[in-house]
Amino acid sequence: MGEASDKLVFFFFFFLALALGRFEIAASVAVTYDHRALVVNGTRRVLISGSIHYPRSTPEMWPDLIQKSKDGGLDVIETYVFWDLHEPVRNKYDFEGRKDLVRFVKTVAEAGLYVHLRIGPYVCAEWNYGGFPLWLHFIPGIKFRTDNEPFKAEMQRFTAKIVDMMKQENLYASQGGPIILSQIENEYGNIDSAYGQAAKSYINWSASMAVSLDTGVPWVMCQQSDAPDPIINTCNGFYCDQFTPNSNMKPKMWTENWTGWFLSFGGAVPYRPVEDIAFAVARFFQRGGTFQNYYMYHGGTNFGRSSGGPFIATSYDYDAPLDEYGLIRQPKWGHLRDLHKSIKLCEEALVATDPSYSSLGQNLEAHVYKTSGACAAFLANIDTKNDATVTFNGKQYHLPAWSVSILPDCQNVIFNSAQINSQASTLETRSLNYYSQASNQSFDSSKDIKPDWSYIVEPVGISKSNAFTKAGLLEQINTTADSSDYLWYSVSINIKGDETFLFSGTQSNLHVDSLGHVLHVFVNGKLSGSGMGNSGNSKVSLEKPIMLVVGKNTIDLLSATVGLQNYGAFYDLWGAGVTGPVKLKGQNGTLDLSSMQWTYQIGLNGEDLSLYDNSVDSSGWTSGSLPTNQPLIWYKTTFDAPEGSDPVAIDFTGMEKGEAWVNGQSIGRYWPAYVSSQNGCLTSCNYRGAFKSDKCLKNCGKPSQQLYHIPRSFIQPGSNNLVLFEEVGGDPTQISFATRQMGSLCAHISESHPAPVDSWTSLQQKTAKAGPVLHLECPNPNHVISSIKFASFGTPHGTCGSYNHGRCSSSSARAVVQEACIGARSCSVRVSTQVLGDPCKGVSKSLAVEAACS
Repeated sequence: MGEASDKLVFFFFFFLALALGRFEIAASVAVTYDHRALVVNGTRRVLISGSIHYPRSTPEMWPDLIQKSKDGGLDVIETYVFWDLHEPVRNKYDFEGRKDLVRFVKTVAEAGLYVHLRIGPYVCAEWNYGGFPLWLHFIPGIKFRTDNEPFKAEMQRFTAKIVDMMKQENLYASQGGPIILSQIENEYGNIDSAYGQAAKSYINWSASMAVSLDTGVPWVMCQQSDAPDPIINTCNGFYCDQFTPNSNMKPKMWTENWTGWFLSFGGAVPYRPVEDIAFAVARFFQRGGTFQNYYMYHGGTNFGRSSGGPFIATSYDYDAPLDEYGLIRQPKWGHLRDLHKSIKLCEEALVATDPSYSSLGQNLEAHVYKTSGACAAFLANIDTKNDATVTFNGKQYHLPAWSVSILPDCQNVIFNSAQINSQASTLETRSLNYYSQASNQSFDSSKDIKPDWSYIVEPVGISKSNAFTKAGLLEQINTTADSSDYLWYSVSINIKGDETFLFSGTQSNLHVDSLGHVLHVFVNGKLSGSGMGNSGNSKVSLEKPIMLVVGKNTIDLLSATVGLQNYGAFYDLWGAGVTGPVKLKGQNGTLDLSSMQWTYQIGLNGEDLSLYDNSVDSSGWTSGSLPTNQPLIWYKTTFDAPEGSDPVAIDFTGMEKGEAWVNGQSIGRYWPAYVSSQNGCLTSCNYRGAFKSDKCLKNCGKPSQQLYHIPRSFIQPGSNNLVLFEEVGGDPTQISFATRQMGSLCAHISESHPAPVDSWTSLQQKTAKAGPVLHLECPNPNHVISSIKFASFGTPHGTCGSYNHGRCSSSSARAVVQEACIGARSCSVRVSTQVLGDPCKGVSKSLAVEAACS
């Protein structure tokens, strides 16, 4: 082809790529920083970031999660790098599937977003062992996270490995890639005092080592007030507005704004109101911040045995804007999106100067960013109870308690953190009929058609040829190297019948002390008792009457871990398992078994046989009469792929504790029998006032986790295998499948709300229709609003799914909303008496609507 034709072809594909939003520019991008902000290609930037951990979802989920993050107003995706996943065996690496870090970074780049790569390599993250591989523990002379040569050598080797991988793929901004930041270490400042003088030299070494890797982008250390130059020290917490970096040449950055809190087995479900999150974010930018990251934006799932803690649940939902299944959580996602748009309208002024402060009264503040060409203001009411009316620049403004108003032009309020303009929604769990591939019939209890289950009984006690005997009690983690949750301790004793540690003939009290986390006692092959710790104290102390026999008796102790410690000074030295004492107590004496010869077995027979693997010979499985409510049983069945594309979960009601695999892939530990306390939950949570992790709880007195996510990519068309290992005893015929989907669509907007953020297309252009607007939109592009379940203009109250009329309600509101919305994918209704009538003059009114899409 000729030169002119070549140019035409180039420009055709150039503009096509731009239209598709996938054009990648290979030119390098300079990323630096100054006192005000990160500087990208010479321009200071206000950046909104969100954490998505690649192994807590699947590659098939990543594009949708990242696009929803972009649509929610994010500029940056932040992730940890998980050393234990990538190097499970020393010098043997794994970057496949959910571990494909390069693919994840490239997926972010394809969406046009930046990446903050938090290499660590210690991550905390409620992740098993804080992200360190267990083999690290066994290197001679090693001490973690201190000035220790064996540790530093391994840390540098892995950090350099990750940096080199990124460089080889040209993924740093300095190479034209999306990575604009990297992090070394993680929250070390929280615990460094325990390491004494060696902590300072370790941090200096870590900084120097990271900078020497020459990424071409800045490095950060979170929660490290003494981070040496040029490392940027950053803040983590529920609030970071009062944080100040350790140098006037560094920008104010917030690497973890906790959108909720993690869930522990045995705990109630924590959540954080979006009004408080928005207040915290607005305050941060009000007081000089320019980079903020949500931890988490999508929390995801702790697949396999990846959760730490111990006792961290399989769900890592974190009450994030995108829930565990990847569905948008409203109004959290929408309210924060509006906040991000509002802040971006202030960007020109924010990055140009420091704010000026003035008091507007007690607990009332104004911060103004003003240059020759721009002015942005933040008005805050930090009182926890009382609303206020303030005068600013000659105008009056209403400020709800515990809120911030944003004025991109120093005149007009575009956003108030306590007034939600975005729609809300409910998420529904819809149970599916469980059907067996073998019978191909729906399960109907009235017809007694049940799925075909088979089973294998896991032997009690020592059954493997590689068992070994040692005098005394061994600590579990040092013994198993975390190759399994399970370690058997077995001892045999001979009873004569007149022993002093007996009473009532052959009865004795068995006392066992364990570092945790779960303990089961078997006497002569029968379960005699169990004990467990909790997230606050993992230790188990069990005392149980047991019956022995004259002659030989075998006592088998099965110790189980539920994720290893992930946080704290010297957490790598925290042990697990039965460290004793183990005693038999009678009326007249005690027999200490602790120093006797114990036989040990690491893991289960079924694990060695890979019973969860589809490709393994299944001849050992037994069909027929199914044993239930008995410990140590493997169960297997088949199921057909649920129709549609909605996220899928298993409801493990009927089971106690164990692990589940779908087509050979572990979906994590299940433990529906661990019920949370009846106390601590409120019917509603007041967002006003400082938030803490136990302030807002729900699900008290119920299983901490009942539903367990199965990613669609784990499920294949047609028949699928489900394998369970039940540790305690349950009935697998009671479990069911469910899908997650949006239920109702709602909004509740008052006359005092600001106009929608989208009415400001720029600081220069504002639509003529000022004032509040209720807007609804079906999230599925193929759905329309099919019904209005509730509509009231006046004084309605309640929450989405449970609205009620107040003491006054317009008679025309429902008809107005129906006319505007029925049959449309989206609709808008002005919240005014001119449109909706005036049912109660002189009273502040609002419009509440609940709709259904189909």
